[in-house]
Amino acid sequence: MTDRPLVAVLDYGSGNVHSAVKALQAAGADARLTSDRGVILDADGLVVPGVGAFRAVMDALRAQRGDELIGRRLAGGRPVLGICVGMQVLFEHGVERGADTEGMGEWPGAVTELDAPVLPHMGWDTVEAGEGTRLFRGIENERFYFVHSFGAQHWSMEPQAPFPQPILTWCSYGRQPFLAAVENGPLSATQFHPEKSGAAGIRLLSNWIGGLGGRSL
Repeated sequence: MTDRPLVAVLDYGSGNVHSAVKALQAAGADARLTSDRGVILDADGLVVPGVGAFRAVMDALRAQRGDELIGRRLAGGRPVLGICVGMQVLFEHGVERGADTEGMGEWPGAVTELDAPVLPHMGWDTVEAGEGTRLFRGIENERFYFVHSFGAQHWSMEPQAPFPQPILTWCSYGRQPFLAAVENGPLSATQFHPEKSGAAGIRLLSNWIGGLGGRSL
């Protein structure tokens, strides 16, 4: 028996995600890498990792009907956390190397190449946490690990009842800031990798897990 919240890490073939599972466990979750639809839908929280190209991640998600599972959870107000490209595919579309790929459309706008002299944006960087943040509580001034060449550089979504105003966290790199994290009702996401961000990343995951509640299994 355990009261640790059950967190499903969506297994759809997106690279090595075992570090995410271990980080979630260290942060206090009963984390399981799974493609089981029942577990994914019933878990207290769902983490959607993503590495590589926007199109490849979307193709893999659709092949496993992962986009449908994410949508069903969100329709029921069930928490979801996207990481890296797992954040990017939540937007309407991604533009990479001239290819425009449809995303899940949970948030409006496009993911585009960063306007910076050196890409990818790789390494540790600070963020400007949004007012009222839960994810960054107690770690507002810490650094997090990024590795990406694309990002969401604009936000145009208006608040939608019953959800409060989305909380936006930005990072400055190159000529245009990009979204480092979004907290929007049951849907949260980070462009950086919390599982590779040391103690600060574990604390962020713990903050997210703290909002899930626990249950006995």
